[in-house]
Amino acid sequence: MRTLPHRRVLLSFLALTVALAGCGRLADVGQAPRLSEISNPAMAPEARVISMPMPRPNTNEQVPSSLWRTGSRDFFRDPRAKQVGDLLTVIINIADQAQLQNQTQRQRSNAESAGVPNFFGLESRLPAVLPDAVNPSSLVDMDSSSSSSGTGTIQRNERIAMRAAAVVTEVLPNGNFVIAGRQEVRVNYELREMRIAGVIRPEDITNVNTIDYDKIAEARITYGGRGQITDVQQPRYGQQVFDIIMPF
Repeated sequence: MRTLPHRRVLLSFLALTVALAGCGRLADVGQAPRLSEISNPAMAPEARVISMPMPRPNTNEQVPSSLWRTGSRDFFRDPRAKQVGDLLTVIINIADQAQLQNQTQRQRSNAESAGVPNFFGLESRLPAVLPDAVNPSSLVDMDSSSSSSGTGTIQRNERIAMRAAAVVTEVLPNGNFVIAGRQEVRVNYELREMRIAGVIRPEDITNVNTIDYDKIAEARITYGGRGQITDVQQPRYGQQVFDIIMPF
């Protein structure tokens, strides 16, 4: 009887939690989703945490009566990335296909027999050391056989087509650029993330400030996600640990 008050408190707490969690959704029944208020974009959490590499400050000397601008590649503005902090677009168009099939078979058999019918007359003393049923002419008789077979098939078909912006994070001593970029898109409770990094040559950047992924050296491209759907598709942590430690 002493546990009844505790149960009542627990049930009341659960009912209150459910009610508070559903109040917001119940208030929107029969109404369209509300729009967010217009606010300063710079105050958004996504924008306040941005910290980008910036180029070193330089002073351009203006020559009087000259149309040429110091540090410019042309009379017109060059849109291509050329220093730390500049942006460029990476075009990713991966269409890989691979098909491998291997088959291995192995079989081996061995047989060994040895006997000592005559050994300086000492073979007559073997019954004193070994059991009486020992036959000196067939002391050792061994045979073994082993066989193994294995087959393996790999068939892969990957297709990724997308564009992503990257930032020049470093200019190497030989003039090459180190680039890195990340893109995140969240739809409902599923987030898709794409990362890219590598080294490029300034000469490979097109006149519209784009570069193909196959011109990136030491390229690291990842495309994945996390969320409710991804969690359901992955085995639980306990099962993953069990698969690692089990030897069978």
